[in-house]
Amino acid sequence: MNDDSADAVRAPAVRAHGVDVQLGGQQILFGVDLTVGAGEVVALLGANGSGKSTLVRTVLGITPHTAGRIDLLGEPLGPAVPWARVGYVPQRLPAGGGIPATAVEVVVSGLVHGRRLRPPRGAHRRAMAALEQVGMTALAKRSVLEMSGGQQQRVLIARALIRDPELLVLDEPTSGIDLPTQETFVETVRRLHGGGSSVLVILHEIGSFSTLIDRAVVLRHGRVVHDGPPPTPRGEHAEPGHDHTHPHADVPPESGTGLSMEVLP
Repeated sequence: MNDDSADAVRAPAVRAHGVDVQLGGQQILFGVDLTVGAGEVVALLGANGSGKSTLVRTVLGITPHTAGRIDLLGEPLGPAVPWARVGYVPQRLPAGGGIPATAVEVVVSGLVHGRRLRPPRGAHRRAMAALEQVGMTALAKRSVLEMSGGQQQRVLIARALIRDPELLVLDEPTSGIDLPTQETFVETVRRLHGGGSSVLVILHEIGSFSTLIDRAVVLRHGRVVHDGPPPTPRGEHAEPGHDHTHPHADVPPESGTGLSMEVLP
């Protein structure tokens, strides 16, 4: 379980200060501050186009920032970050094109990063265990190009879980996934959190994550407008079975891509 005294001396998992981002000549983020404490679960909320995905991609070094400072796990953004301890689940992208790999191969790729160009011994066993956590072992040898969007998303989740990450970053992880699978995934995240992991999760609605969230940060037009207790779900969004799935991206992905294979530095 979490050790509060240990968390007190650990550096924040994420510390971003005064972050600006410009893309295509347009400013997307304006002086954003974001902190995810050690062992904390923070939800990043906001309307479509508010800058949520851009902020997450910037925090992970995928999108460059034009001003500000970002530290991950106590190290400045860059090669000093222990990337092997960071798990990332990007947004699900439309099928059609992409990487012709099987589910287990995609999950094994989660063990490859800038300092490790080949998977370690036992990678296949670990990949199968991660796929089991998301109910995908039966499709382990199937090409991801033959899978539904929800199945692709579960493969991406398993790819992050294989790292047993200290910091888990999730971009709308339950979009397009049925309710029982959502609940299974949330329980998996709960176990990681119970072991001391920090979590930053983009959500359109808090939904099944409601019992896990410690704090919510709300973006509006690229600026933080709330940092504190999570808002209370309203209307049909408060119902456990509410399905709220639709496209959500701050910047359109490149055309022709399928399953997102973005890798961390």
